[in-house]
Amino acid sequence: MDAQGDNDEPAFEWMTPKAAGEPKPATGATPAAQPGSRADRKAAEAADTMPEPPLFADASTTAETSGKPDLFSEPLPTSSLHIRPPEAEVARRNAEREQAANAKPAAPRVFQVLLAVFYPVILLVLAVRAVTSALFLWVEYNRPGFPGDGYGFSTEDRMTYGSYAMDYLSNWAGPRYLGDLVGQDGSKLFKGSEVAHMADVKLVMLSSFGAGALLIVLSIIAMIYLRKRSNGGIRRGLFAGSIVTLAVIIGLGVLGVMGWQQFFTEFHRIFFASGTWTFALDDTLIRLFPGQFWMDAGIAIAALVFVAATATLVLTWPTRRRRGLSARDSDAQDGSAQDGDSGDALSQDTAADEPGDAPAGMEATENRK
Repeated sequence: MDAQGDNDEPAFEWMTPKAAGEPKPATGATPAAQPGSRADRKAAEAADTMPEPPLFADASTTAETSGKPDLFSEPLPTSSLHIRPPEAEVARRNAEREQAANAKPAAPRVFQVLLAVFYPVILLVLAVRAVTSALFLWVEYNRPGFPGDGYGFSTEDRMTYGSYAMDYLSNWAGPRYLGDLVGQDGSKLFKGSEVAHMADVKLVMLSSFGAGALLIVLSIIAMIYLRKRSNGGIRRGLFAGSIVTLAVIIGLGVLGVMGWQQFFTEFHRIFFASGTWTFALDDTLIRLFPGQFWMDAGIAIAALVFVAATATLVLTWPTRRRRGLSARDSDAQDGSAQDGDSGDALSQDTAADEPGDAPAGMEATENRK
């Protein structure tokens, strides 16, 4: 170290010796902190480590930190979050949350209703298609008791000409398909009025078959959706559809039994213009398809639809196993139904099988665990 120029003066003022006439501090008094002293450094460090006041504080916070009430401060908007709403408002919010959590999706129910509505129409169209076939025609012509033709048609002639008429109803040929047919004597087999009526019948039949095919496609789409989104939705839709089908077919059957001729006449008035579907007894259509044929066709259609709907009803009946319920759960539901606390079996089945809900048997097992 270079000591040249050092005048031996103290580095700090507090190290300078006191003058002889300067008074000394009183006993017990705390000496004032000298600049640059250790006390000053401690005070500076304490000031640096003190927490900064919050940027946003309400009146209560300011009063607590400062020790004095702040009369001019206003509460922040967020301070209202600490205030509990009234009990009625809390109950209303809880009820809305519970309702939203327990709400069932509407799409599965819509598809179930559509499946129930489409099913009777599909069965009826399929039964009509089965009757308008050469197989049913052969059964009719060869069954005992079927009336013969009094104008010369044999069973083989009826089968040949009748097959042409049946094929015309389901193909895409024009009226010449029947209009160009000739009998054994070379004359026209069908008159112009008969061909025109068969053309009208063909339009109705093809429209029915097209509608039935469209409903089948829509029903398949509904089944695919219900299979993925609603446990048991297909079964419930078919079960309801079978009940509707049985009710409709029984009602139509009663009307047919009470007055077949009136029922047959009203049916033709719905689909065909008046005067276009009445023919003489010696016309080819009457000789091929007498009144007994249409009565047997109506019975066959009703029987096919009834058998199919009954089989569907049995296969989709909501038993305990199909609903996923145990014996204990079923007894509990029966007891609650007797007390008036629950709906019918179909509504209970719907509640148990909706998406997102575990079957009742599984839930009871988990509770017991």
